[in-house]
Amino acid sequence: MTSARRNDYDVTNTVQVSSTEAVHAAVEELVRATWPQAPLADLASAFDHFDQVFAGRFPGYFGVDTVYHDRQHTLDITLALARLLAGYERQVSTEEQFGAERAVVGLIVALFHDVGYLRRVGADEASRNGAEFTRTHVSRGARFLAEYLPNTRFAHWVPVATQIVHYTGYEIPLSQIQVTDPRDKKLGHLLGTADMIAQMSDRCYLEKCRDRLYAEFVLGGVALPLAANGGRQVKYASGLDLLRQTPEFVAEVRAKRLDGEFGGAYRYLEILFGGHNPYMEAIDRNVDYLRQILRSENWRLLRRNPPIFAAVPDPMANVRGLMLGYIKKAWSNRG
Repeated sequence: MTSARRNDYDVTNTVQVSSTEAVHAAVEELVRATWPQAPLADLASAFDHFDQVFAGRFPGYFGVDTVYHDRQHTLDITLALARLLAGYERQVSTEEQFGAERAVVGLIVALFHDVGYLRRVGADEASRNGAEFTRTHVSRGARFLAEYLPNTRFAHWVPVATQIVHYTGYEIPLSQIQVTDPRDKKLGHLLGTADMIAQMSDRCYLEKCRDRLYAEFVLGGVALPLAANGGRQVKYASGLDLLRQTPEFVAEVRAKRLDGEFGGAYRYLEILFGGHNPYMEAIDRNVDYLRQILRSENWRLLRRNPPIFAAVPDPMANVRGLMLGYIKKAWSNRG
């Protein structure tokens, strides 16, 4: 590790998580060491397909245009899942182990867990940004997997893959996710854990919440949802308001999901890092720093502005313009 963590590197500062090639290499190394007979060619094909779809080079899809859920976000989570999978496999009984094929399927689901944010040519052209699919993006991702996997050797995994992707979202209660094999449920827990810990441990998590996630929440109808009377509620009044609620959100995620429904699955990482957990340690640092800022109200301490890894020019300017238009329209039509 170098002393200063770079903005687009993982928690160990060794893998550039904005690079598909770098993450693929790191994931393949873990898979090869854990499952020597794993179908690495199929994993490589999935990484290549991910790159094409998110870059807007695959027919039928516009490239990624969301500013928080960009390419780096997905790659960071895929790397975290690979580490969780490897750590898990080394610590459980033979009966509980995933095996190579199930592990690779899990990694494919991770690569495409947020593909539902991407607009489809024709069907979604009335939408102006993928953030508009915030509330339904997981189901849209499941639909993508149902179309993609039959063209691979993993066609028989469609019923499982299209269910476990829901461990990354809130569209359906986790108790209603339909998997029968305990290993598939555990795989879902690891997937959901990777999704949460990778983003919350991002070096620029706080700035990204303020500047990018808030904008996506506005466009997705999360920040200003409709009330029962047809008017507008205010869940997040601004990016700073979102940050003020972030310590409570992180505590709730840890209690209810990470330590609760997912059973503390993040601990499977520790065997890889000498008993330490760099993800949880980075999350704690982020929250401690945010609490310091909240006490002082010195928002200038949040000064990082990392690049966005999207497929459109100047994605932040585009999203800001759409966000301001949405807010203006929402309040002009309030009940």
